[in-house]
Amino acid sequence: MSSRIAYTKPSITELEIRYATDAATKGWGDHCYDYIHRFEATFKEHLGVMYAMATSSCTGALHMGMAALGIGPGDEVILADTNWIATASPIVHLGATPIFVDILPDTWCLDPAQVEAAVTPRTKAIVAVHLYGNLCDMDRLLDIGARHGIPVIEDAAEAIGSVYRGQHAGSMGTFGAFSFHGTKTLTTGEGGMFVTNDSALFERVLTLSNHGRARGQTKQFWPDMVGYKYKMSNIQAAIGCGQMERIDELINRKRAILRTYKQRFQGVSAIQMNPESEHAVNGAWMPTLVFSPNSGITREKMQAAFARENVDARVFFWPLSSIPMFQPVPANIHAWSIPGRAINLPSYHDICAEDIDRVVKVVEGLLP
Repeated sequence: MSSRIAYTKPSITELEIRYATDAATKGWGDHCYDYIHRFEATFKEHLGVMYAMATSSCTGALHMGMAALGIGPGDEVILADTNWIATASPIVHLGATPIFVDILPDTWCLDPAQVEAAVTPRTKAIVAVHLYGNLCDMDRLLDIGARHGIPVIEDAAEAIGSVYRGQHAGSMGTFGAFSFHGTKTLTTGEGGMFVTNDSALFERVLTLSNHGRARGQTKQFWPDMVGYKYKMSNIQAAIGCGQMERIDELINRKRAILRTYKQRFQGVSAIQMNPESEHAVNGAWMPTLVFSPNSGITREKMQAAFARENVDARVFFWPLSSIPMFQPVPANIHAWSIPGRAINLPSYHDICAEDIDRVVKVVEGLLP
């Protein structure tokens, strides 16, 4: 059998290894935050925001940001039904209720019309998830938020490199959150980043992130509130510093892989892939195929075909309202329909032309 093609894995070079080794060797005592501060500084410069805080995960960044906004019991937070549960779990942990609305059929992101219809006096936030690098309609979502006095949160876990009307994903909302999981375009193994331009919000999150100890508190080991522990380690941040020095290379490679797949499937009317409008740049984290409803090609057929060829393709996110923890919302027709005829394609940075060809041939073998 041919060697296995992974759907994703990180791009790690001698640069990241050297920085991580230096952090493990020397990054202790007075130097235990050196790489963290450097990583935060380079990331906020890249993104064009005022504040950035490295975290242990994107989920942790979302949790602290939502807590700092005062989201809690009795509140509602609107988000797309098509998401990984990490976007919804902080809402539940805070005692609030996630309100799942449908996605647009072309971007697979939050439908602004459905958001508007779901707003109630209890709505405390809107979470815009830039799915697979595809971008939400931020103009409309920010307008809805402004008119109703509701903060718009950007879950940009999958959208490093995505740009909307000249602004980086994650930099437009009240706050943004990023993931550096080992599957992502930029990785620290595990990890995330909280970003914002709101100084007061940043200070609240900074306090929460340090077990509730406020900056400037003179009493040692004196918490000012009950906080969290979502810190990134100095060694992880060292890897991130190396990745940031290669950020353009990493993003451009992902975009090139998506472009290759789109070229190979050009003209196949039954296939839709990650879109890119004239006012947006898709960071192309995860090239995704969605087949038309009348194609007869299902998720299960694709999984079986890829498995036979030793290719690790990943399923599209299930609708969150379809899993046991939540009430079903089958009226979200696109969120419930698309996953049954969609698949994520292998797209790690070092994938070679021959392996892309193997992936394409599996898909071609499914076509009539």
